[in-house]
Amino acid sequence: MSVELVTKYAPYTDELFAAESKISLLTNSDYDFTGAHSVKVYKISTAEMNDYARNIDDAQDVTLSRFGALLDLGASSEEMLLSKDRSFIFNIDALDKDETARQLEESTALARQLREVVIPEVDTHVYGVMTTGAGTTATAATITESNVYDLILAGSEVLDDNEVPEKERVLVVTPAVYKALKKSAQFDNTELGAEMRALGIIGILDGMAVVKVPASRLPAGFGFMIAHPRATVAPVKLEDYGMYDDTPISSGTIVTGRICYDAFVLDNKKKAIYYQPVISE
Repeated sequence: MSVELVTKYAPYTDELFAAESKISLLTNSDYDFTGAHSVKVYKISTAEMNDYARNIDDAQDVTLSRFGALLDLGASSEEMLLSKDRSFIFNIDALDKDETARQLEESTALARQLREVVIPEVDTHVYGVMTTGAGTTATAATITESNVYDLILAGSEVLDDNEVPEKERVLVVTPAVYKALKKSAQFDNTELGAEMRALGIIGILDGMAVVKVPASRLPAGFGFMIAHPRATVAPVKLEDYGMYDDTPISSGTIVTGRICYDAFVLDNKKKAIYYQPVISE
């Protein structure tokens, strides 16, 4: 007997991702799924400013509008192929399940697999893509409680100069950098509400939500990153989660899973990511 989990467990797996990962705070969903493993991202251009042509006389070229040359806005799109098509399979032996007081319940085992294996892998890939594609990568530095705030301000300044919206900026720190930040006089999380804490936000610094991510999910030498969610799309497709009972190859239940995902930093918005590496010891 086969029980497909796509419909049954989709809300549950979404909740697990929301609880265990901060990626949703840093990325957006500005894409369309165009196939099993591809997304389409749109790039809309803008128009340049001109001097308005007032009081045109006969000697002037009037073939153009008074507002300037009339050009169509570019509305290009880019098809991006999701590079990560990953899967897992495990067996829950019927006797093991019986002897462990049902601690090997299928749904519990799936939740554990997502929490401890799948979600960390997705996080690691997305953070790697973001740091590699960051519009600005600062010179590696040693981060201490005396300089951490100044280094973060330098990153904020870069985003300000590139006209990145201040609203929705997120500051990602490692536990080590959080320790230094926690000791600095500028950090205060006493007014943080329960709703923000539920999202994994541990503080607000200069209007930025601060989130702490385990170093194991981040690239080597990661210090901190300031990012606006408009810069990165991170499509995730969860498919083919299933349970299979009474198969000829197992006395028990076989659980399979497949996840297709990726992340892309948009070239025209990469300046909305600032990455500060640390000096490796």
